[in-house]
Amino acid sequence: MHFTSEQHLDDGVLEREFTLGEIPGILWTPASASTSAPAPLILLGHAPLGLRTMYPRLAGRARHAAADGFAAATIELPGSGDRPRWAAAEQARADLRRAMEAGEPVGDEIIDALVLPLVEKSVPEWQAALDALLSLPEIGGPVGYSGGVISIGIRLAVVEPRISAAVLFAGSLVPAAMFEEARRVTIPLHVLLQWDDEGNDRQAALDLFDAFGSKEKTLHANMGGHSGVPQFAGDAAARFFARHLH
Repeated sequence: MHFTSEQHLDDGVLEREFTLGEIPGILWTPASASTSAPAPLILLGHAPLGLRTMYPRLAGRARHAAADGFAAATIELPGSGDRPRWAAAEQARADLRRAMEAGEPVGDEIIDALVLPLVEKSVPEWQAALDALLSLPEIGGPVGYSGGVISIGIRLAVVEPRISAAVLFAGSLVPAAMFEEARRVTIPLHVLLQWDDEGNDRQAALDLFDAFGSKEKTLHANMGGHSGVPQFAGDAAARFFARHLH
């Protein structure tokens, strides 16, 4: 991990950009974090739109986390932002747009082509980032995962034992194969669902929640579209992490 820039935000949070090989990322640490009092870590997932596009939302989430004593970090997803274009992903996105513009149902073939390769490529990168982040003296466990492409969160919850709890956003297309993986998830989950999300299948989100194997799982459903998550829903997610990561 190589830090390329740093700045102190007005609330005392230290924001550092880094690279991990070819992968860009950002780490936010609260002012309270130190070698004698390392901060628990939340990995911030996001949509594959590029870190520059997602930065305002990610920085806001990170600063809320820091106010609760958590460090937060994110990395650029494969094929997004300044990373090399990925022909298969570009084709899958084009096929998705074409189906949606034509008012056609989005078939399993398109969903699989769009999501499964992204999961296969990005999860090992998240694990490598976690290795590097936890080697920093001011960062400690336990670790949570929050938001982003829900299939990435599912895979991480299954294969990464250092993740103790996850907040998942039920708002992205989910391949059928991920439902079987969901049954293997055992960590505590807090799932956010926007009831009127125009781009996603509500029943599929409910079926996925039912499939999760966790003994502790909470579904927090709210009226509104994809970008209308109310503040109190975010506060509930913060309380969930406070219970499981402190």
